[in-house]
Formats: sequence, structure tokens, C-alpha cells
Amino acid sequence: MTVLTGHCSQCHKVWMLDTKQGVCPWCGQTAICQNQRAQTLRTIKSSRRRRQRQTNHNGNGYDQLEGKWLTYYKIASKHTYKAMSQDKEDLLHDIMLTLAVVERNNGHKPFTEGTMHRIASHCVADYWRNHYKITNGLSCSSCDKIQRQKCQKYCLYPNCPKAIKLEYLSKPIVDDDGNVTELGELIADSKAIDLDVWDDSAVWEIGYPRRLVDIAYRLHKGEALSVADRKYLCKFRYHNQKRLI
Repeated sequence: MTVLTGHCSQCHKVWMLDTKQGVCPWCGQTAICQNQRAQTLRTIKSSRRRRQRQTNHNGNGYDQLEGKWLTYYKIASKHTYKAMSQDKEDLLHDIMLTLAVVERNNGHKPFTEGTMHRIASHCVADYWRNHYKITNGLSCSSCDKIQRQKCQKYCLYPNCPKAIKLEYLSKPIVDDDGNVTELGELIADSKAIDLDVWDDSAVWEIGYPRRLVDIAYRLHKGEALSVADRKYLCKFRYHNQKRLI
């Protein structure tokens, strides 16, 4: 039996059949015997097609831009990998827009490629500063360079005294009796009335207007108030409620 010299076109292992085409005993798939020259030509063609795709910039459509916007896109696309995957498109837009604004403010004078990369690097730095501020409540822009390097070297971010502590309104709060309440339900209302003052009857007799005391006794007895008395009571509550700020 004559065995052809070559490799399987599917699994690329040594061809074991005496025919040029058949079922490969290694991978069990229908394949052909492929010699080294055919593999080399296939690799060359694949590399050529890949280079053509890169030259044509077949991607998200921004490669169809012309003039300075195409230049902005090429510069920005080299920095988008520095952002998280969900923010790459946003960072791309920010860099392109920043380059356009800076050039406009500079009197539309042409920039060198190095200058544009420097501007893009500042956009990346701003992106990460905003990211840390939103996610960790931490803003390092107010600290000097020495302090930032120290925090980065020793990982001092969790102990930063300038960090903003973030809490969820759904965070469970357990009181002394073991009752669980969400944090959002414990936030005081700016329109809340001081119930302790309303509960102290001695205050009504001494410090409050006589009309208000009469209204309080009628409410205690369950009597209905007139329209004028209800307006008077609402006005008093509004002016005497405790301000939170």
C-alpha cells in the first residue's frame, strides 16, 4: 500500500490513507492530503487577505471618515484598549472630540502625531480618574503627585481620608431589638413635625396661642374642625417644622 506524503487538511496530522481524499483516521472528518507547499500558499493568501482588511480599515465605520477626522480616529483607536471593554467606544468618542476642540482652540494649527498622542493620554487619565471617583468614591486629582505615587506604591486607597463613603438605600439596618429596616426608610423627612412638642400638653398651656390650644383639644376629642381652623393649623405646622439643613 502506497501512503501519500502530507498532512490532513482538518487536523494537520500525518496523512495515513493511500488516497488523496477520504476520512482521516485521526480526526474522523472528510479531508484531503495537503502537502507542505499547499499549506505555505494557504498561509500566504490568508496573510494577504488579513493585510488587505487592515489596510481597508473594515471595522466600525469610522474608517470611512476623511481628512482630520480620520487622523483623529487612527490616533484614538490606539488608546481605546486602555479602557474597560464596555467603555471603549465612549473613550474613542471623547478622544476624537477632545482633539477637535483643542485644534479649534489653537487656531486650527496642525498638530504633530506626538502631540495628539499626548492629548489622548490625558483623556485616558481623565477616564480612569472619573471611573475611580464614581465606583469607589475616590478622587485623587486634589492630591499632589508625591502623594498619588505613595498611595499607588503602598495601596493606600482603602484608607484614604478624602474618600467618599457610598451607601445603598437598600442596605439593611438592624436596630437594638433585631428589627431589620432598609436605610432609605430611615432618612428623615424635611417636612416632618416634631412629635415631642405636640405630645407635651404643658407646652400648649403656656407657650402656644390660645386658638391653637383650642384646636388641639378639639382634635383630641375627635371633633371636626372648620375650614378656617384647618388652614390655621396647617400654617402653624409649616412655620414650626424642623429644618434638616
